[in-house]
This record gives sequence, C-alpha cells and structure tokens, in this order.
Amino acid sequence: MGKNLFDKVWDLHKVDTLPSGQDQLFIGLHLIHEVTSPQAFQMLKERNLKVLYPNRTFATVDHIIPTASQSRPLQDNLAEDMMKAIEKNTADSDIKFFNLESGDQGIVHIIGPELGLTQPGMTIACGDSHTSTHGAFGSIGFGIGTSQIRDVLATQTLTLNRPKVRKIEINGELKPGVTAKDIILRIMQDLGVKGGIGYAYEYAGSTIRALSMEERMTICNMSIEGGARVGYVSPDETTYEYLKGKRYAPKGSEWDKALDYWKSIASDEDAKYDDVYTIDGTSIEPMVTWGINPGQALGISQKMPLLDELDPDDREVAEKAYAHMAFQEGSNIKGQKIDVAFIGSCTNGRLSDLQEAAKVVKGRHVSNNVRAFVVPGSMNVARQAEALGLPQIFEEAGFEWRQAGCSMCLAMNPDKLQGREISASSSNRNFIGRQGSPIGRTLLMSPAMVAAAALAGEVSDVRELGA
Repeated sequence: MGKNLFDKVWDLHKVDTLPSGQDQLFIGLHLIHEVTSPQAFQMLKERNLKVLYPNRTFATVDHIIPTASQSRPLQDNLAEDMMKAIEKNTADSDIKFFNLESGDQGIVHIIGPELGLTQPGMTIACGDSHTSTHGAFGSIGFGIGTSQIRDVLATQTLTLNRPKVRKIEINGELKPGVTAKDIILRIMQDLGVKGGIGYAYEYAGSTIRALSMEERMTICNMSIEGGARVGYVSPDETTYEYLKGKRYAPKGSEWDKALDYWKSIASDEDAKYDDVYTIDGTSIEPMVTWGINPGQALGISQKMPLLDELDPDDREVAEKAYAHMAFQEGSNIKGQKIDVAFIGSCTNGRLSDLQEAAKVVKGRHVSNNVRAFVVPGSMNVARQAEALGLPQIFEEAGFEWRQAGCSMCLAMNPDKLQGREISASSSNRNFIGRQGSPIGRTLLMSPAMVAAAALAGEVSDVRELGA
C-alpha cells in the first residue's frame, strides 16, 4: 500500500516523537506579519533567545495596512506602532521584510507563492489560520498561534498532533460560471464547518487537476473553514510550470534536484487514506452563503433551509443565523439586496480573480445603492492588473481601485462595514462582526458573483449575464 503526500512530508520532517505522543516537526518556511509576531519576538527577548534560522523566515505587512492611502505615519496609531515593531524586529533579527518600499508587499498567503517561496514538500507555518493556502503546492501549511510563532523562531520546529487524512475526490468538468470558490463552498455545505476536525484534506480528482494554481490556492485557503487544519493538492506539471522562474524557486541543477523531490512526495496511486469523500463536479453551481459560517452555503438556485428539516445541532446555529441576517427560512438567496461589494482577500485577491470579475463588469455599471471596491492581494498583483487595464474597467463601472492589503476581509484597518450593511464578499469568513461592524452581514461568493451582485444591487446568478 502506497503513502499519501501528507504522510510522506510529515515523516520526512519529523524530528522526534515526544513522551506526550505529539511529534516535533521541522518547519522549512516561516511567514510572519505585523499582527501576530510582535508578542512572539517579545517572548524571545524576555528569554534571551535569538531567531535560529532567520533565512527561513520572511515578513510582510497586510492585516492593518490601509488600502486607500499607505503614507507614513499611518493615521491609526496602533497600526503605526505595529509597523514600527515589525520593522525593528526584522531588522534586529536579519529577517527579509517585504515592506511598503520593497514593491513586493502584499497578503502573506499571496506573496509566498508569487515569489516562489512556497514549494512542494515543504512544511510551512504562519500566524494566520489561512496558511492552509500553501497546500495548493503540495506543501503542508499550518496556521499557528503566537506562542507557536515563538517556538518556530527559536527552534524552527513545531510540536503537533498528527491528524488523519481525508481524500476529497471531485470529478467532472465544471459548468460555465462555476469556480474554485464554488467548489470549496460546496464542500463546506456538504461536510460542515466541523467535518474536517482532526483531518488533513487532500483535494484530488479530475476537477481539481484541471484547476490553475490560483484556483487550487482558493480551495486550500478555506480548508480551515471546514475544520481541517491542512488542505493540499499533490504537485503536478501545473505546479512546476507555475514555479519555474519565480524569484526564490530553485535554478539550474538545483531545479532538477528539486523536481525529483517534488515528484517523489506526490501521493501514490494506491495511497491509503483514513476517509474518502466524493463529489460530482458537474453538480456544482454558483454558491452563496446565507448564514454566519461558511458551511451555511447553498447553490444560487436553492432555497434557504427550513428549521424543522435541520438536525438539532444545526438548527440552533441556523436560528442565530436567521436572527442576525434577517432572512426568512425557505426563501431564495437570489434577489437579496446588498449594500457593499468587496473583491479581494487571501482567498480571492489574485490576478485571475480580478480578471474574472472584470469580465463581468466591463461595459456595465454598479447599482446606485452599492459601495463597491477592489483590493489587489499584493503589489505584484496590482502591477499585473494595471498592465492589463483592469483598474480602468473597474473604475468605469463604479468600483474603487485600492492598494494591496487584507482590507475588509477582517477589517483590522479602515475598510469596514457600517451598521447593518450587507456585503457580497469574495473573502473567506462570514462570522458575525467579521467585516468590522458587530451588526454587519456578509455573503460569501466568488469574485464573479460579487461583480454580478454589485451590478444588480442584489444577489444574482452570474451565468445570466453571459460573462
């Protein structure tokens, strides 16, 4: 019986098994940002410890950075303090920092792949739950807390419980208008937000193989929303082609060595899994969330669930969702009014996401009642989009074009919902208060679906626009 990628990479990076039964893993790449790292550096200082492998840690600023104006000092004093802290900590420890002057600043889960830092077979850690994004390359990425950031900085290792592995196999050609975001929302709908607890998810099947690297990143990004700490795709020619020529990717003979390793860690044809779940890719339609977690999702043609039809555990959360969202059970999600349209985030702030949305809005105009804006995920994404004329398309349609950052995904910056506003969002979480207002509401969907909603002023089926 063969092995799956997760078990291969875990075994190759295991330093030891501790008396607790947990494994100590060597971490190949550590990514840090301004929000969760200052406390970790302070703990190192208090213990008179230094960063063990500064060449394996890379930093950026994304969560608190404004997207309207990034002039220094930042207007928010706390944000400016965080900027100064990461500048000092990275300088003191000789860590590479992709700051605002570098031309490479952006969301941590976008710049890692685009610079070639993220590679197959790696163990990757970052103080952000969406580190699972990097699994799109056949690495295993862990979102970690502040004390674990301290551990990685000081020892380059993490102590972890080994999860089981579930293969999620999706086969069939996607229908027009259906995207990677719809695939992962469908998985959330099927398995729920707790279904992946204790598991790593391996995404496989012909549908996944046909996706681009950016689409695979979208799916792996939201693995954590289903309870799985890790999500990944075995590397293939699509992976290698994406990495070739990237700044930090191996070059020359080192590329050939790396390629041999990357191919060796792919899941074997007869690999063993703890569980297998299958989905017919042709059955997926454009998806939208209606509630207060990503599992409360449904196809655009479906009606919201009746409380009496739900399991008791799901009913309680659904009652809270209906109370917060002010929707009626059994009603259509299509046609629900929106106030804000947000395209961006580490889930859907990449160039291909912006291109798909631009196709929808080109030659059309945002509804008069909608506040719409686009936030590229990195400076590199912004430059590529500008070269293609995307900002002009969005601005002519009535969108604001912003600078790179996390923006309204988590609203730790000036981009926030106001009051009871309801947003169509390409981000990853619809928790109560997630987008900055404790009474604000969030509907998750693909960038193309956000664009369609912005034009109509209500949740719409992008397929009807023929884009």
